[in-house]
Amino acid sequence: MNLDSMKEILAAAKRERKEFWEIVLETDMENRGVSRTDSLKKMSEVWHAMREASQLYTGERRSLSGLVGGQGKQMREYAAEKEPIGGDFIAQVIAEALSMGESNACMRRIVAAPTAGACGVMPAVLIPLYWQENIPEEKMLEAMFTASGIGAVIAFRACISGAAGGCQAEIGSASAMAAGALVHLRKGTPEQMCHAVAMALKNLMGLVCDPVAGLVEVPCVKRNVIGAVNAIAAADMALAGIESRIPVDEVIDAMGEVGRRLPVEFRETALGGLAVTPTGRAVKERMASGGRKRRTLTIKDARWKLEKPEETDA
Repeated sequence: MNLDSMKEILAAAKRERKEFWEIVLETDMENRGVSRTDSLKKMSEVWHAMREASQLYTGERRSLSGLVGGQGKQMREYAAEKEPIGGDFIAQVIAEALSMGESNACMRRIVAAPTAGACGVMPAVLIPLYWQENIPEEKMLEAMFTASGIGAVIAFRACISGAAGGCQAEIGSASAMAAGALVHLRKGTPEQMCHAVAMALKNLMGLVCDPVAGLVEVPCVKRNVIGAVNAIAAADMALAGIESRIPVDEVIDAMGEVGRRLPVEFRETALGGLAVTPTGRAVKERMASGGRKRRTLTIKDARWKLEKPEETDA
């Protein structure tokens, strides 16, 4: 089947007496012409890549611009030394979102979920929960399939690109995917999962994409944090029995319409919002004039990797 709507997937799951994630898995098998084992193996590779990206983070790297780096480490140190307002789990979520967003900006290997700019949202909510509750890997793969199905529907009905629909399409979609995955892990109903997705998207609807100097760094990295915390709030509300008054497919359609109506200045062009503030313009001018010492990029094993930079004062 095609992943065209949440309603259709839920209807197929009910008709075939299967879970949401199983319908998504079987659709992957059909579309790619692979076995169930192969589909599960592919998702396992994605999950392991996500975990590896988290485990390899040290906080020592800085992005080419000097705007990003070390903030995930800084958040972990704060959580270890102080008493975070949101408690230890939320502190871990914030640190993970920052770390993954930084890894993307510093050209480390990450998982686009659904995009590189939103790569911190899903690992931020899934990895801390995985370690804290010792969740079996097979359950994590189910959650990943759940999230991928949600992302596929959003991509079909609306968009997941900041250039096409603003940051609501990137961080918003990632937040909705994470919210749905969380509801699955907490054994929520399919209906609760749909409410969580709808609420997560609604909460970030209209969010613009305004990267300073055109880089996926400011405000992108910190917006991953907001997407992750929003996903937790939406999942908890849904699990509490709170419902979205607008059905999930209609919310997705509305997000797509909002994205199409956003002025071009607010769709990843760096022509509006934070990108054109005095400080944002100054950063762009500094980058254009070579304000950072040049670093060399090399191609190795078909991946971009950053050589160890010389020390700078940034």
